[in-house]
Amino acid sequence: MQKFVYNEEKLLNWEIKCIREPDVEAIFIGIFMYRKGTPYDYESIKGITYYYNNIPRSELPSITSFLQERFGGKEMAKGERIFLKDSKEIYSSKDIAALAKSMEQKFKTKAIISLEFHDLSTEELKNAGLPEAKLLPIPGK
Repeated sequence: MQKFVYNEEKLLNWEIKCIREPDVEAIFIGIFMYRKGTPYDYESIKGITYYYNNIPRSELPSITSFLQERFGGKEMAKGERIFLKDSKEIYSSKDIAALAKSMEQKFKTKAIISLEFHDLSTEELKNAGLPEAKLLPIPGK
């Protein structure tokens, strides 16, 4: 992931899904950021957001503080999502990969990274070094 070189302006959103073994228990933390903000009631919140599944509530403060130490932001909660309003926004492959690695080490998980781009040509995808076997076309394009 760190070696990918893409046009950061075309990255719409990214997600890091951090899974704890055994994965049949569906224990995970998902960290994501949408360039245009994440829906929160009737407004759009800019910054990093995370969600969780089968994670003890007692662990949430350590996850939140881990992310806030790196990116700042005001904590807001809604259901199983924690928003870090106005936190630092990251879009580079290097920054996203570093966050995934640090999450793996800190929370003993395995990270899977997903990226979604807007109008990235086939040539741009290849030049970025993105693995062709993992590229999914958008229907209707």
